[in-house]
Amino acid sequence: MNQQQPISVSVILVNYNGAEILPDCLKSIQKFIDVPTYEIILVDNASSDGSVELVAENYPQIRLVKQKENRGFGAGNNAGAKLASGEFLFLLNTDTVLTSNIFPHLIKLMEADPQVGIIGPKLLNSDGSLQISISPALGIQGEYQARQIHQAYQNISQQNLIEQKFQEIQEVDIVVGAAFFIRSILFDELGGFDENFFMYFEESDLCQRAQNQGYKIIYTPHVSLIHLKGYSIQKAANTMAIEYRRSQIYYYQKHRPWWEQLLLRIYLFYKFFWEFITTANPNSLKVIILLFAIKKSAIKAPVSN
Repeated sequence: MNQQQPISVSVILVNYNGAEILPDCLKSIQKFIDVPTYEIILVDNASSDGSVELVAENYPQIRLVKQKENRGFGAGNNAGAKLASGEFLFLLNTDTVLTSNIFPHLIKLMEADPQVGIIGPKLLNSDGSLQISISPALGIQGEYQARQIHQAYQNISQQNLIEQKFQEIQEVDIVVGAAFFIRSILFDELGGFDENFFMYFEESDLCQRAQNQGYKIIYTPHVSLIHLKGYSIQKAANTMAIEYRRSQIYYYQKHRPWWEQLLLRIYLFYKFFWEFITTANPNSLKVIILLFAIKKSAIKAPVSN
């Protein structure tokens, strides 16, 4: 009697009202990931668009987890990871489409160096162009550097130069959470994502905590996938803009010195105060209120080993 092979990779998807894009993502997984040693876990964050029914009816092989409320990206992945049995976790956005079997390469990189804890593959836009998916360590300087890279890439004359920097496997500080390959043992060791981040900065926080434990973060351009980028965010852009700032402030509280926290708050106050008096945008006022409402002692970070 043949023994069942152990699961090597657990693919975890977190869905919220993604019925329009889910089929393309799931079909691409079925098409290219044909090895028997993987599983798919889909965590639904209380969708109301028929996503759950779509998956239940058309993809019976997927382990479906139904959340009673939308607790965010990190919490959704944590819920999926608790049920995962794979040696590695592949945290994948539902607005992605695989174009090849990327697992053999990712697993090979992990096995070659036990200090590699997280790997980010190359991300492409729907037209096949490069999508910048790495970042320097976040902070006043790091965020400035990241913004400079993104702005430079908008300049056609500089695109080739920037793309050259993404041609080799390299150690980086942060990889984007849209396609996030991580050792299960490391994810558990870190206590998963910090659920105080509803959306934004959660992968940056996890990468920073992994580095604090001595693990490497690797970017590889040798395998890639398409990322449609921002599908779920576009549906609630105003709310997400405020959430971005809340997560940013919290990240600085966890990882940056007091003077950077102060500089960030001063910058955000003047930025959004000026926006409010010139545009009367209520979201600008909400960010200003947020600056005074969030205190370091008000949010408790999870304890990691």
